[in-house]
Amino acid sequence: MHARAGKGGDGSSSFRREACVPEGGPDGGDGGRGGHVIFKGDHDVDSLIALYFAPQLFAEEGVSGRGQKMYGRRGKDLIVRVPCGTSIFDAETGALMADIVEHDQEVVIAEGGKGGLGNVHFRTSTHQVPTEHTPGDEGQEFRLRLELKTIADAGLLGFPNAGKSSLLACVSDAHPKIASYPFTTLNPIVGTIHYPDFSQLRVADVPGIIEGASDGVGLGVDFLKHLARSRVLVYIIDMAGTDNRDPWKDYLTLRKEIEQHNDELLERPSMVLANKMDEAAAVKNLPKFIKKTGVTPLQISAIDAEHPGVAEFKQRLWDLLKPKPRGEWVSPVVVGADEDVPATDGEIISEESLKHAPFLDLTRKLPKKKK
Repeated sequence: MHARAGKGGDGSSSFRREACVPEGGPDGGDGGRGGHVIFKGDHDVDSLIALYFAPQLFAEEGVSGRGQKMYGRRGKDLIVRVPCGTSIFDAETGALMADIVEHDQEVVIAEGGKGGLGNVHFRTSTHQVPTEHTPGDEGQEFRLRLELKTIADAGLLGFPNAGKSSLLACVSDAHPKIASYPFTTLNPIVGTIHYPDFSQLRVADVPGIIEGASDGVGLGVDFLKHLARSRVLVYIIDMAGTDNRDPWKDYLTLRKEIEQHNDELLERPSMVLANKMDEAAAVKNLPKFIKKTGVTPLQISAIDAEHPGVAEFKQRLWDLLKPKPRGEWVSPVVVGADEDVPATDGEIISEESLKHAPFLDLTRKLPKKKK
């Protein structure tokens, strides 16, 4: 992308000319500052596709100053909304300029140029008729490279046709493409799991990983990087061996590819799910999988939302991450009352706290209605 901040407005060279005001002197105003180019995180934006088709980001220039000491208007800042998880690099040097990971996080990438000075600033006792004025400074200009790493609480990874998309559609309202051929998912899909206490967890379906992905085989590292921001890794294993693969080899291969891509990911909390347990082949392969890997997976069937393993998966994920309910409010200690009212734990507001809440004061008498 090409980002260019606005140029500062030029200073003005002007003199006061009014009737009955001899030798009015200089009154040229300063130019306005050029607009900044600001990148802002937005959880309602899920891709960089809009910026791909509009790669030129030019902020507005500052307005030049005018006579009567009028300052030029400042150029409008250009606010570019990007998904949370966007990394911004200088395309020429490769340096990381910003990493936007939170909603409403703002980073000024290119600063607008300062406005020029009007001739009013150059008046002295010995130089009372100055004509000097300065032009506005140029705004900063960069060639940028944007990289998106999906932010999710949990990342689903597995071989093609392991059932990642089916599981995401089962536990959330996401509608990923589901078909019986490899690499159905070509872009990361994010779904949200809702819990009865109004807490939420974001789960990302990463495209299928095959042997050699860390070296560029298949979709390569283009989507392995999306796991870097996941707090929990969820391995989806096709326990039925639908594509003539051995489930235990799939699991060991996935661990190997993750280690070769980024060995720090292996230290993160993880879960192993044995999918397609509604098939006889999966039941037969499960004991051998446990013996070969030493891991006892959670048994699920991603096509059955009523399967007990699906509910247990959601509960285990909640136990690992412990998300806070949306809109949770913690009562502060009320100061100035007869006795300090202690804060609650955020789940239940005590009756004593409600007594001192000003917005619940029901003692105020309402005005009487006129007859």
